[in-house]
Amino acid sequence: MSTASRKLDHIRICLENKVESDWRPFDDLSFVHRALPEIDASQIDTGCRFLGKDIAAPIMISAMTGGHPDTKKINVNLALAAQEMGIAIGVGSQRAALETPQVEDTFSAVRDAAPDVPVIGNIGSVQLQKEGIEILDRIEGMIDADAIAIHLNFLQESIQPEGETGACGVIEALRSASKSKVPIMVKETGAGICKEDAKRLIDAGVKMIDVGGLGGTSWSEVETYRAEERGDLKSAQIGRLFINWGVPTPVSVVECASAGAEVISSGGIRSGIDVAKSLALGANMTGAALPFLNPAMKGTDEVVKILRSYIKALRISMFLTASKNIPELKTVPIIMGGRTREILELRGFDTKKFTIKREM
Repeated sequence: MSTASRKLDHIRICLENKVESDWRPFDDLSFVHRALPEIDASQIDTGCRFLGKDIAAPIMISAMTGGHPDTKKINVNLALAAQEMGIAIGVGSQRAALETPQVEDTFSAVRDAAPDVPVIGNIGSVQLQKEGIEILDRIEGMIDADAIAIHLNFLQESIQPEGETGACGVIEALRSASKSKVPIMVKETGAGICKEDAKRLIDAGVKMIDVGGLGGTSWSEVETYRAEERGDLKSAQIGRLFINWGVPTPVSVVECASAGAEVISSGGIRSGIDVAKSLALGANMTGAALPFLNPAMKGTDEVVKILRSYIKALRISMFLTASKNIPELKTVPIIMGGRTREILELRGFDTKKFTIKREM
């Protein structure tokens, strides 16, 4: 099956089926409510800088699609919304356009529709390792990218019958890529990144990590649906075993931040409260994809509605934690419970330090 056709399968399955983890790790987190915030809600500033550009909020429409003519409309609607709201946007894997140049416009349309906001390119680590860092210039040029996300999706590749599981040499390819003219980030796609791998990435020169943790879309579950549709019951059975595999997003944020990375929190970011929680844990940015997919099928205005909801909930969270701006939000107390606290403490972290206000 071609890369483009597989992308259409993924979109259809995500629209028609439940593909999210049953566990919501962000529900294990809560803020300390400030009954006397001593600020006016009108004073709150959600703005920040990302990839050298001012944006309205630390929210990114994460990598979703592209590479088939039918996906161009989705990308344009997402990009127009990102431009209107002043936030960042990432494109899906550009591998299909490298294989079939005729579909490049499904990606380049994003920059055309969003000329003023950060746009992040995307390619798989396996493709980088195979083709060499020269492909980064093609990826960057296709969309005038402000950065390129190199994604790690070995769980998904392990379930796919056509999956590529050659992981040898990836870290050296990333070391070379970190010296390229365009900034890179490393992005997981639903299974998270632990502190051990974060340290290896930082040692290789990677500064930005998009954790893509457990708690959002499960690509193992997506591939399980694909296997069932083609009658491959053995692959479907294997896929089901790994639906809840991975490092939960809040855990991954803490682990990667402790290693010194600039962290993007993604994987189950389903409201502005999740955005606020991520920042209080140590993330610099957040990203979400699935919540915007169905709205993007309907039009730009529907995507904008969801983004406005995210930003409104973020503003209220900041008001009720006495945070006038994003740096202040990053210092507020946050309480951990449940499995998230248990995992972090078993991994050697003192979760009590998050329950008191920290220095800016």
